[in-house]
Amino acid sequence: MDIVYISDLRIDTIIGIFDWERRVKQTISLDIEMATDIRKAAASDDIKDALDYKSVAKRIIAFVEQSEFQLVETLTERIAGIIMDEFNVPWVKIKLNKKGALRGSRDVGIIIERGSRD
Repeated sequence: MDIVYISDLRIDTIIGIFDWERRVKQTISLDIEMATDIRKAAASDDIKDALDYKSVAKRIIAFVEQSEFQLVETLTERIAGIIMDEFNVPWVKIKLNKKGALRGSRDVGIIIERGSRD
């Protein structure tokens, strides 16, 4: 399997459990890796045969901007579901970074993998 990736996709959203987090948008950063087979697109040189990372990014941005989850775990799981279900991706790895969430730390977040790379 080949990998199409999106790195450091920054999106402002309501996320968190504390009262102040429910009142202000915070910026999250996403690194997304998606399994695909690029051979058909490489042979045809046609975007309809490729995993269109621009379409994936636009869909995820729209979803995250409208979301108001408390937990990064919930948000990340929903993002994985959208990518796999709507873009026919068999495996996805997502790293969600929530800068500033932990005093004294540069950043904090989670990494999940869903599906099968085979």
